[in-house]
Amino acid sequence: MLMLIVAGTFAGLSLPAPGPADSLRFPVVEGTNLEKKQFTLPADFAGAWNVVLVAFRREQQADVDTWMPHLKVLARAHPALRTYELPTLTRSYRWMRRYIDGGMAGGIPDRTVREHTITLYIDKVPFKRALGIPDEERIRVFLVARDGRVAWSGVGAWTAEADASLRAAMAAVAGAAATPAVSAAGTGS
Repeated sequence: MLMLIVAGTFAGLSLPAPGPADSLRFPVVEGTNLEKKQFTLPADFAGAWNVVLVAFRREQQADVDTWMPHLKVLARAHPALRTYELPTLTRSYRWMRRYIDGGMAGGIPDRTVREHTITLYIDKVPFKRALGIPDEERIRVFLVARDGRVAWSGVGAWTAEADASLRAAMAAVAGAAATPAVSAAGTGS
């Protein structure tokens, strides 16, 4: 299977350089979605390929939300693609899981979104190290195979450049021609 790690820098988007030594793998972690279903990731990701948005702070949800309409369009073009939000907290918050997850679930009326929001209560140091995350200041976005291979990574809110880069990576791993740019409204751009 083809693996591509797109290299470059775009307006706030940093991507790893290609090559086996620089290849990222999504680490094995356990979490529970907002519908109380347990997951062992990356094996339990439903898609052959999955866009995974990792957030560390509540205020980063606004950046996660910038991606969602565009990822819905991308998923329509690639039926094997799924999207997940991973609010990532330190293990010490586990005792508050019921309140934290309950509060998040209560604020999300869409069951599909709750099913694809998996809260991680983990030791963040090895998780961040495995994914090349140097800090928690901005969200991280990854294109991950179910076996853990990371084919693309981005940082921060959605931008047109990040979208084009992700589409190119998705087209490469899907073995398809480049996906045409489509606005969130569904019209060409």
